[in-house]
Amino acid sequence: MAIVVLGGRGFIGKVLVDRLLRVGNWMVRIADSFPTLELEPHESLLSHALSSGRASYFHVDLRHKSNIIPAIDGASVVFYMDARDSYAHDFYICHTIIVQGAKNIIAACQECKVKRLLYNSSADVVLNSWQDIHGGDESLPYSSKFVNMVTDLKAQAEALVLAANDADGLLTCALRPSYVFGPGDNYLSSLLVNVVKSGWAKFIIGFGDNMSDFTYVENVAHAHICAEKALTSRGSHVCGKAFFITNLKPMKFRDFVTLVFQRLGYQRSIIKIPARVIQYITLIIKWTISRMSDWSTENVLVFDIIELALCHRRFNCSAAQKYIGYSPVVSLEEGVAVTAKSSHLARESSFSSYSDTDEESKVHKLLGGGKVAEILLWRDEQRTFTCFLLLVFIHYWFFLSGRSFLSSLAQLLLMIAAALWGYSILPPTIYGIAVPRISWSFFEISEVDMRNCFYNLAYMWNRMSHLARLLAQGEDWSIFMKAAIPLYFLKLIISDCLTFAIGIVLALAFTSFLIYEQYEDEIDSTANVIFSISKGAFTLLMRSLPLPSALLHSDSEIQSSRLKSKQ
Repeated sequence: MAIVVLGGRGFIGKVLVDRLLRVGNWMVRIADSFPTLELEPHESLLSHALSSGRASYFHVDLRHKSNIIPAIDGASVVFYMDARDSYAHDFYICHTIIVQGAKNIIAACQECKVKRLLYNSSADVVLNSWQDIHGGDESLPYSSKFVNMVTDLKAQAEALVLAANDADGLLTCALRPSYVFGPGDNYLSSLLVNVVKSGWAKFIIGFGDNMSDFTYVENVAHAHICAEKALTSRGSHVCGKAFFITNLKPMKFRDFVTLVFQRLGYQRSIIKIPARVIQYITLIIKWTISRMSDWSTENVLVFDIIELALCHRRFNCSAAQKYIGYSPVVSLEEGVAVTAKSSHLARESSFSSYSDTDEESKVHKLLGGGKVAEILLWRDEQRTFTCFLLLVFIHYWFFLSGRSFLSSLAQLLLMIAAALWGYSILPPTIYGIAVPRISWSFFEISEVDMRNCFYNLAYMWNRMSHLARLLAQGEDWSIFMKAAIPLYFLKLIISDCLTFAIGIVLALAFTSFLIYEQYEDEIDSTANVIFSISKGAFTLLMRSLPLPSALLHSDSEIQSSRLKSKQ
């Protein structure tokens, strides 16, 4: 039996052709708009099929029916894989390829007595812009406000294919895969990587908890083969119908993006920004660009990914399971792993990143790699936010409350004592809930911790003593400047704005380290430039300062001794 794959060199079309050659005994005709067939190195199966005559290639132009007929004449089944490569900013070109192309394909199939026509549509045809879908099924109507122009045209093409069912013996159906990804994906995976390289992937829009259905491309190809078999055996349940295709495993957008980034070797998203703010900004930018001539494919894809990051997109795939016998053949996690392994999108060696599986970042090591580092770098957001609120409370209690330090400390100790006394008189159980007791060891400080504390204090005192001794000798201007300048600024801070300075330090402690980790290379390069300039200026300043009297005296003695030796 001869099978035609229109759009067989597109993203999904290539996978469908490969699967047809692997799992069935079909004569596969590949039809596409490319003048010649150029095989990629990994397409050994297709190369062998072409040489053996099991596969053949046809150059077609969907805008002309006469150009389609030679490719499908004598075939029993036609798969119409409307490739994403047809995206363009020109409405006329898109309309002639997608809508007029569908009309020409239907007419050619009827003329050539093709038995079955299957159209690869999209789940987007039922989506209104910024609309949430929670378990939507095939009863959903077509959108009244399509997310983009191409989706509108695909909905028209799908409607034409379904309406042509049972006309001149032609049986039709359409599949609506949701967010397809896989090896060779130039849409979803490449778009995410472009976002990473731009630096915006460090941010999570909203909470990232919106659920979406992502579909591995091999499962889409498998669904088409299942639908082709079911067209003749299931009758009215399949013919003229559309079916949603998913991986049957909805996933949070944040988790999917993190999984893709980790597999590709890129950095996971960390910083959250309000979803409503991004939505308003996107609407304004979209409206502005729509009034301009530069409505490019890239703009459309960026808005698609932002909308995906904000909205719930879950579809009910039970009809496909029941009537066409579909079930995924590749899991979501395995699909992401295969995509990353075979993808050209994996992290380049020149692109520095940090992920959970990579070694620790520089700032993480600088902070000691312990609990302090985990808190200041927001590894556990709930724990970090709790510590931040506690420090804000302490700052307010001791510096902003208007009381003296001793008075604030006394009131705080009184409150702690009252709380502990109240906790001690609580009954063992309250309404059946056991009240845990605090052990005495909780209030104890170990001898080792105390010894280390005093060792650190002694070390700091000795260092300060050594520095003071060097300053008293007056023989090193560099040490004097290093000590005098920080002390002068410390004096200004303590005398004028201590409370404000502590608040600034508190805020910077919970932001600066995180920002440095995200932009480590950029900050290091800038700091190196500033350090080099400062070092040069400091050297010039040291040369212009007069030498200490002790050094002048020693220099005169050296010169006199040299004269005596010459004499």
